[in-house]
Amino acid sequence: MRWYAFLLYPFALLYKLVTSLRNWFFDMGWLKSAHSPIPSIVVGNLSVGGTGKTPMVEFLIRMLQKEKSTAVLSRGYGRKTNGFLQANWMLSPDDIGDEPFQIFQKFGQDISVFVGENRVNALNKIAALPTSPELIILDDAFQHRYVTGDLKILLTTYQRPFYSDFLLPMGRIRESRAGAKRADVVVITKCPEALSASEKTRLISKVSPNIRMGTPVLFSSITYGRPFGLMNQTSITGKILLLTGLANDQPLVDYVRTKYDLLEVMSYPDHHDYGLSDFEKIRSKMNQYAAQKPVVFTTEKDAVKVKSNAPKGFLEEIPIFVLPIEVCFSPADELALAQLIQQKVFKRDII
Repeated sequence: MRWYAFLLYPFALLYKLVTSLRNWFFDMGWLKSAHSPIPSIVVGNLSVGGTGKTPMVEFLIRMLQKEKSTAVLSRGYGRKTNGFLQANWMLSPDDIGDEPFQIFQKFGQDISVFVGENRVNALNKIAALPTSPELIILDDAFQHRYVTGDLKILLTTYQRPFYSDFLLPMGRIRESRAGAKRADVVVITKCPEALSASEKTRLISKVSPNIRMGTPVLFSSITYGRPFGLMNQTSITGKILLLTGLANDQPLVDYVRTKYDLLEVMSYPDHHDYGLSDFEKIRSKMNQYAAQKPVVFTTEKDAVKVKSNAPKGFLEEIPIFVLPIEVCFSPADELALAQLIQQKVFKRDII
């Protein structure tokens, strides 16, 4: 916690009052929740970001797209448009948001991607399509209680779990820890790959008082794939300038530092919209380290903004490589998640 956080305690109390009243209105039925017309999985968190929602959504797509026709619905955070849109190749990250564009760019041949800040309206429009999907994944919808999903997956990181965090603005959680009771499964993300059984037991004991009895707690880690050139570059010198626009880039920084010679990190806020001054900074850093012949590493999410916003000729001049990321579970936890999906989501097909 930041050293001055205690000064923000009155504001956190006010924030708790507002969010608790909102949740109470939903619990009492004074604010109405609509059940999704399409079998649905909600992926979300209690914090303001950095829990790995997009990699988790991509994991679910890989797991389920061959079994069911699948779609993703997102608010489209940071986009410069409004209303309901279906992703297509004529649109850009500015139109639908960087994370939906990333998902569409990777899976758009096999799934549908939609954005809409009014998720109830968006779901009804999707359900009315001539070929509506058999499954929809609702990205970052845990706090969006106007829609009730069939399976609610709550993500929290190993490094900063919600049970030891505090409400905004003291900490980073968006509602009381009691909100975790709405989850059907909790996934502790970004775990070390070799997490011991005793450490898992300890973490479960910390999570359990905040969730409903019997709610499963699963564990996932992240793996990084082979970097690929944004403009088909192939030569990596091993000298790296890292470009990130993430809520928490520390795991990525740590990984790159262990695998490569990390010269410098250019860190920006989550969902940063790269502009001309940023590209000039990248060029300046490349010139500064020119003798070492560095390359730029960035994330898939940042890459879509960089590619869309870069000035003419920049991508041919600056060697930029994308470092892909994937979620992985132990076989036992992956099976447990698959069984939950079958029980809570796909059972709608036979009810």
